[in-house]
Order: sequence, then C-alpha cells, then structure tokens
Amino acid sequence: MQVFRTVADLRRWSRALRSMSGLAPGNSIGLVPTMGALHAGHASLIRAARAACTHVAVSLFVNPTQFGPNEDYTRYPRSFDADCALAERGGADVLFAPSVEELYPNGPASTFVEVPGLGDRLDGASRPGHFRGVATVVAKLLIAAEPDRAFFGQKDAAQVAVLRRMVADLKLAAEIVVCPIVRDADGLAISSRNVYLNPSERAQALTLSRAVRHVESLVAQGERRAHMLIASAHGVFAAEPEVRIDYIVLVDWSTLEPVETAAPGTLFAVAAYFGSTRLIDNTVLR
Repeated sequence: MQVFRTVADLRRWSRALRSMSGLAPGNSIGLVPTMGALHAGHASLIRAARAACTHVAVSLFVNPTQFGPNEDYTRYPRSFDADCALAERGGADVLFAPSVEELYPNGPASTFVEVPGLGDRLDGASRPGHFRGVATVVAKLLIAAEPDRAFFGQKDAAQVAVLRRMVADLKLAAEIVVCPIVRDADGLAISSRNVYLNPSERAQALTLSRAVRHVESLVAQGERRAHMLIASAHGVFAAEPEVRIDYIVLVDWSTLEPVETAAPGTLFAVAAYFGSTRLIDNTVLR
C-alpha cells in the first residue's frame, strides 16, 4: 500500500491508471473518505470498495472545518499506524493522509461548498456549519482522487443526503455508495467517538439502537403515523433520564424534510448526548 501526502501525488496515481490505454473495461477506482481512528465500520467500507472496484484509495484526514468551536477537533482520536494496518488489511492500494495546509492552503476559512436548506437539517441544525465543512472536504477529495465510486456508511445518513445532492448539483462523476451500519454485539452502532464513553454512558447509549428496533417493530406491526412512532421512541428514552435527546425524526431521506406518514425508504433518525458525547443512529424503513 502506498501512502500519499499531497493532492498532486493522489491525482497522479489516479490519472496514471486512466492514462495510455486507460482503465480496462470493468475496472474502476473506489474512494473511502475517513477521519481516521478506523474501526470495523470503516473496514466494511474498504471491503465494499475492494469488492466493487479494482483500485481503492482510503483518505485519512481529521477535517477542521466540520467541527464547531466547542467540539472535539483537538482530541478526536488519531491512530495513524493502526489505521494504515487496517486499511492495508482491507485491501486499500493507497492511503491519502494530507496535512491541513495541503487541503486548505489559504487557511480553513477560504472557499466552501454549501448545500443550502438540506445542509441545515438534522445534524446541520444541531451543528451549524458542520455539513458545509463536510461538503467542502469531500468535494476536495473527489476532485483530487477522481474516483468512480465513493463509499460512506448509512450511520451518517444525513451526511449521505447532503453529499448526494452536492454530487448531483455539481455534476461530479463519482457515484455515492451507501453501506450498512455496522454494530457491536450489543447493538450500538460503531463510531470512533464511542471511545469517549465511560461504562455508564456506554450502557445508556444502547437506548439509540433500542429506539431504532422499537420503531422498526411498530412499523412491521402496521403503524405508519409519524407522530406516534416519534412519541414511542421518546418513550424508550424515558427510561434513561440522564440522556439528552438532540432529535428524533422521521424524514424523507432525499430532502431530510419531516413526513407525516412512514413509507418505504423513510428515514428514522435519532441523535442524543451521553455525557458530553453526541451519538447518532438510524434506520431506513422497509
């Protein structure tokens, strides 16, 4: 596995694969954008990229522009050597690990990509400017790597909606591929931020997956009214009064707008604080 630190090197690698006779029929480039602290969820994305594409690049970059002033940018987990090992085991050909100065040569407050409206909903409402930072860095990565496909996890469903819109609006060539949520044995969605939880908070965090399963069960029994499903999910959280709910919503996944009636493809999403750690979970109703 090669490690690149500059956009020029990553672009040179990508374009070399397409030069001369170009990529052979059926061959393609997959990109897995990450902020590092790689875990089983990231490993599943890398494996999916490896299965779907003949060449795979994994980016490793803790993006400062998607963190708010009081968020965890400086203490966000960083484990470069372990991340390299995981990426290589998963089948990555390239690890792209740029500096902040490489991706933001004129400082982090230079040119931004925004998705108005959509970027202000769910996590965008809770974390103003977050999706602007996400859209900006992902646009930079897609332009640098020129992949055929970019792989993201469903856990970040609102992010996926924003990036799909961005790619469509900017006519970028990459296809956004969404992979299933990976969970620990107890049901908690795997996240790099889970390491912040103390044992008590870790137990409380299971309320997220319990709420998701509860809503799935109600829908399977025939309940479709959004206000009833949301009220029932709030009831699940009532058993953990120390947990601070950020949002519990049923939305159209493409617009992130609230719906009154659940239908196939409706997104049920929840975010909550366990101590100072904010975690998210969701399900796409079938």
